[in-house]
Amino acid sequence: MDRQSRSGGTWAQMRSYPRSVQLLMVNQFSINLGFYMLMPYLAAHLSGTVGLAGWAVGLVLGIRNFSQQGMFLVGGTLADRLGYKPLIIAGLMLRIVGFATLGLVDALPALLAASAATGLAGALFNPAVRAYLAADAGERRVEAFGLFNIFYQAGILLGPLVGMVLTGVDFRVACLVSAGIFALLSIVQLRSLPARRANDAPATKGSGQQDGVLSQWRTILANRPFLLFSIAMIGFYVMQFQVYLALPLEVRRLGGDGTSGTAAVAMLFAVSGLSTILFQTKMTAWCKARMEPGRALAWGLLTMGVAFVPLLVPTAVPVPEGGVRLWLLAAVPPALSALLLAVGTMIAYPFEMDTIVRLSGDRLVATHYGLYNTICGVGITLGNLLTGASLDAARAAGVSALPWIAFCALGLACAAALYGLHRTGRLAPPVRETQPESVSA
Repeated sequence: MDRQSRSGGTWAQMRSYPRSVQLLMVNQFSINLGFYMLMPYLAAHLSGTVGLAGWAVGLVLGIRNFSQQGMFLVGGTLADRLGYKPLIIAGLMLRIVGFATLGLVDALPALLAASAATGLAGALFNPAVRAYLAADAGERRVEAFGLFNIFYQAGILLGPLVGMVLTGVDFRVACLVSAGIFALLSIVQLRSLPARRANDAPATKGSGQQDGVLSQWRTILANRPFLLFSIAMIGFYVMQFQVYLALPLEVRRLGGDGTSGTAAVAMLFAVSGLSTILFQTKMTAWCKARMEPGRALAWGLLTMGVAFVPLLVPTAVPVPEGGVRLWLLAAVPPALSALLLAVGTMIAYPFEMDTIVRLSGDRLVATHYGLYNTICGVGITLGNLLTGASLDAARAAGVSALPWIAFCALGLACAAALYGLHRTGRLAPPVRETQPESVSA
């Protein structure tokens, strides 16, 4: 790669990668576009247009998350054994069926099946996409995952805006357009994405590589550094998710549910997405030139912990009764927190994805991604339950600063854990045994 490609913008860097890597980035943007133009409005459709009870709405939404998190390991294992492309295509086709069904049916059993299909789809293509990207990016994995995060966040940013327009016409229109995006993606991937198998994928019976699935899972579960890393990174995802949970709740608590509160919440997502799009490549290049991966991860988690400090301001000053001052108090501290969370994510994410590959020893990479996603997904679920409960309890007890202090402590603890893993050499690639070379006569 020439100097211009290294120092150029996002598009110049993207063009410097193989065609397969470029397709995977556009693929992820389109996946997030189709997903987020629909899912933020699903609950309102189910409770309003369809008329489901609250428990049924929660069940439909919960089954999607459960089916995705619970099947990540299976999806990663299949990707390693069957090849990455078939799992990507299968996931895209499941999303077509799932999203189209969500817009066309009203019966609860059919809605549950459709929701489960959309979750299973994510479990199939997510580990495969990341393993494929890591394989074809080669030594430039860190930079590639930095670019990948730009396309990922761009889809999240644009999706709800497109969905707002389409659902204003009819929710079914949004569902069918989303399904159409996944259909178009499937055609493009079928025609243009090269077949790619894991380097250690079992090729033929009796080759010596045909390890059983349970044996492979036991091998991964015995990878202690990988498991320690996965557990330490749970805090990364719990803190990152607060852009969608605790920060909007704080905005609504101070600014109310009116137009001004809605504008303040929208600003959170805009700050988070736009900062990533504008600065991710520069941040990745700066960190890679100055830090080892373990140090970058620790700094990223520390930054995310510090991100909750601005939220202490509204707990320490008198709250205005209304007007511009109240809106500023409701909007600015959460926006600063969202920006710092985005900065921490920009620092850590490329090195996080690269570390998983390194800890796998370049073996069963998709399976490692699958188990990693499952561990972090369970952590996110528990973390969100605790977050919601702590916010209510802290406000009822008159100590509204306590949850933000807890998040600061979580960031510090996770940063310390990652730095400890780095200092003790546990984030280094495992030493692979080599067979002695045969001596020919």
